[in-house]
Amino acid sequence: MTEPARTLSINYEPLLKVLVAAIIALPLLIFVLYPLISILGFSFHTPEGFGLQNYAATLSTDRFRRLLGNSFAVTSVTTAIAVVLSYGFAFAVQRTCLPCRNLFRLIALMPLFAPSLVQAQGLVLMLGRNGLINRMLGTEISIYGYWGIVISSVLYVFPYAFLILSASLSQADNRLYESSRILGASPLRTFLTVTLPSNRFALVATCFVVFTLVITDFGNPMVVGGDYSVLATEVYNQVIGQANFELGAVIGMVLLIPVAIAVGVEKWFNRRSYAQISEGSQPLSIRPHAVRDSLFTLYALLLCAAILAVVGIVVFASFTRLWPYRMELTLLHYGFDVQNGIQPLWNSIYTGLMAALIGVTVTGLAAYVTEKFRTILDSPLYFLCIVPAAIPGMVLGLGYILAFNSPDNPIYPLYGTLVLIAICNVYYYHAQGFLIASTSMKQISPSFDEASSSLGATFLRTMRKVTLPLMWPTLVGVAVFFFMRSMVTLSAVIFLITPSTQVAAVSVLLLEDRGAVNQAAAFSVCIMAVVMLALAVARLVLNAAGFRHISLIR
Repeated sequence: MTEPARTLSINYEPLLKVLVAAIIALPLLIFVLYPLISILGFSFHTPEGFGLQNYAATLSTDRFRRLLGNSFAVTSVTTAIAVVLSYGFAFAVQRTCLPCRNLFRLIALMPLFAPSLVQAQGLVLMLGRNGLINRMLGTEISIYGYWGIVISSVLYVFPYAFLILSASLSQADNRLYESSRILGASPLRTFLTVTLPSNRFALVATCFVVFTLVITDFGNPMVVGGDYSVLATEVYNQVIGQANFELGAVIGMVLLIPVAIAVGVEKWFNRRSYAQISEGSQPLSIRPHAVRDSLFTLYALLLCAAILAVVGIVVFASFTRLWPYRMELTLLHYGFDVQNGIQPLWNSIYTGLMAALIGVTVTGLAAYVTEKFRTILDSPLYFLCIVPAAIPGMVLGLGYILAFNSPDNPIYPLYGTLVLIAICNVYYYHAQGFLIASTSMKQISPSFDEASSSLGATFLRTMRKVTLPLMWPTLVGVAVFFFMRSMVTLSAVIFLITPSTQVAAVSVLLLEDRGAVNQAAAFSVCIMAVVMLALAVARLVLNAAGFRHISLIR
């Protein structure tokens, strides 16, 4: 009797997973690596072909050395001041009985809701040539130059540093502090031997994050720098002012080096950090101390007053008729009687919504693939996902011009559209969005996937029925992150705008450059209002669903 033929069952799922991972990697290759390769190639482009002439001509000049020295002078001083100030403020919020701590925290984070140059705007309105303080007191204080850049940059990076250090200071084992107290250690000795060592990795990471933000920022130096130029403003001036793409590419590549080193060192320190909360740990109990609490409350009040003064004067200027000559209140400037009218604000909103949708899709899928799949592409894909963290926004934006501004390029139909601006924003902030999603994905027990797989579900069905319902609150946070960053970003999109695709943050810079300070202030206020409204709506949705612990400000 003949046996029935056996059917050969082939499991296509491993091959399908590799294919999905490759598809996820493809946009990263197109929108991150290809622009980088393009800008690198263009930096070697000469009239005779390819060579090192551009680098030799640029790096050997006194101007370049001065720009390099200026950049590091601003960055090093700003980093030192910002880290010290933010650590003190984070300590006040997390380790003292600070009254109204949530209000203090909200005020500290206000610069995140505005374009990066709003700090420089506020300083000019107060201490510029026609600044309010100079006119009221009859002084001639000049905010333009080195110290103007440093002060505005400190205010710009302060919330980023505060978030990192606050997270570190919020974690502590009460047993260590009780042991120190029983052994008779003074509060200062306890701080030096227990608190500070436990925060050392966070402090180092904060230094490199602040360094990266400052050295790549060009909004504040453009507004208050005056004759004091830095590398980031030189890239802008060479590309926009002189259409010298080769020189812009050279300086862009030079700017990429310290940023890549800073990001690499920061990641290395993060890997060496250890958990401060272990099994059996006791939550830290903060005991009232009249002198300490009073001093830190005063310290927090002074810092918040500085932030409110800078942001508040921008809001106030938007309601005055003609700053600082006619101070009567009016809504005139919210009619946006300027070139393009209110359209740049709508462009920003459209771009932010597209970036939120695209960003949450690509980072969510990338996080799922790297955390849940086990393929040969896991490590290369993870590396591609975090590479954008080491790319300055201006370098990525310049790379998009050089890579996609050619009719022969398949991406060319997107050039000059809001879609490409949204994509640029997504991949500029891709690493942060990916790490948020990836961290949340790690917290989902593998047992859910194993149970689903044992019941015969494919990974696609598991992702839709198991992972997505557990991940959606975090994905809402990721979407808000991309929307907020897209609304306020400047450096990544400054080279990509056209008259029809101008966004609000760029309008602020252009209006400020033309001296239209009231209209520039009105655009800044509208950007802040839209961002805060988006945060409020997302917060209401998450609270209604019972997810109060999900953080929306990152």
